[in-house]
Amino acid sequence: MSDTNDILDDSLDDHKKEISNIPLDDKKIINGWAMFDWANSSYALVITAAIFPAYFSSVAPEEIPFLGATIKNSTMFSYSISFGYLLIAAALPLLTGIADYAGRKMYFMKRFTLIGSLACLSLFLFTGPSTLWIGIGGYILALIGFAGGQVFYNSYLPVIASEKNLDSVSAKGFSYGYIGSVILLVINLAMITFHAELGLGLQMATRLAFLSVGFWWLGFAQISFARLPKDIPHPVTQGIIKKGYREIQKVYGQLKYLPNTKRFLVAYFFYISGVMTVMMLATMFAKAELNMETNKLIVTVLIIQLVAIAGAYLFAKISSWKGNRFSLLAMLFIWIGICLAAYMTTEENEFFILAGVVGLVMGGIQSLSRSTYSKLIPENTPDTASFFSFFDVLEKTGIVLGTFIFGFIGESFGLRYSVLFLIIYFVIGIGILLTVEVKTPKEIQH
Repeated sequence: MSDTNDILDDSLDDHKKEISNIPLDDKKIINGWAMFDWANSSYALVITAAIFPAYFSSVAPEEIPFLGATIKNSTMFSYSISFGYLLIAAALPLLTGIADYAGRKMYFMKRFTLIGSLACLSLFLFTGPSTLWIGIGGYILALIGFAGGQVFYNSYLPVIASEKNLDSVSAKGFSYGYIGSVILLVINLAMITFHAELGLGLQMATRLAFLSVGFWWLGFAQISFARLPKDIPHPVTQGIIKKGYREIQKVYGQLKYLPNTKRFLVAYFFYISGVMTVMMLATMFAKAELNMETNKLIVTVLIIQLVAIAGAYLFAKISSWKGNRFSLLAMLFIWIGICLAAYMTTEENEFFILAGVVGLVMGGIQSLSRSTYSKLIPENTPDTASFFSFFDVLEKTGIVLGTFIFGFIGESFGLRYSVLFLIIYFVIGIGILLTVEVKTPKEIQH
């Protein structure tokens, strides 16, 4: 047993040496890190939010056989999201434990990127009811690729940025993602809008958008892979899975002595369930409740993304003035207002205004949550991937909970009641977040 502990201690010392050799706040490394958001956010915007939900709704049958019954296609779409995130939530703790133990963050980041981008390419083959399994399977695999790569990407943040710059660097990542994905969405919107002039059918123009995401994601990710610190693999003995679990157990053991960090994670679980459900199913809601056309839905998503760029920097600035907790609480109250307004929305113009408000707090809530958690991780920890696996698994589990209940309530009572139910998540998140202590800007400076 002592030999095993000595090996783990030596591995810990090696990890710390590697981290200390990585320059903090290096502009080239940070820009390279942010480019991964530029690359994979094309999936989050084009596939998840803008084009694929409406395409799925129009191409898939209205009623889909499922477990001996039939359900609405909107419910099947919601359940697909739940299933995909359930799979990745189950796998990530083990994979991040292995990554930390074996020094393989970049390895897993590359593999998930490949899975996600190839899955997006496969969606080109989804043309109707006969290829429904390709549409659902490709969507789930793309989701897994995105979510899996994201946790390793996030784990680089406390390694490459100093504590005082965590908020601004995190905001830069999200802003790069919003800008890059908007550029690709505008190209796709033009292709879909002017499909006849380009000699394309509407469906073909839409399917080409899925191809563009796959190539964009895989291509621009290479910049991040070239600039981020390279893996320094450690010798791997037999029993790597057991050692991966041991790494997670070690981090969980540390969390027992970090009650403040644990409270933040619980708060994050609840409020991010509401945030991510709104983001993923907003266009499905608009299509079903307001009967909005696909082009208008894409414009709505563009509004959200463009405002989100400003929102990420705005709340990072507010955080530098009033602190992270103040900024997060302010945004959560705004999210409650968004749910109430969505329940009462009946006109397209009202939905456009609401989309602008969503954009304002969407970028801020994600960016500040990530940087706040980075501040609550023990300084110079070598296990950033394992620590962030708890953060990301809670997000994924929250999405499973949020989208499943959203789909269940929508199937039983209607989507407007689903939106109203999301308020509960934000209220619980606010209550717990009030008990979390985060360093003030003055304390960080000193």
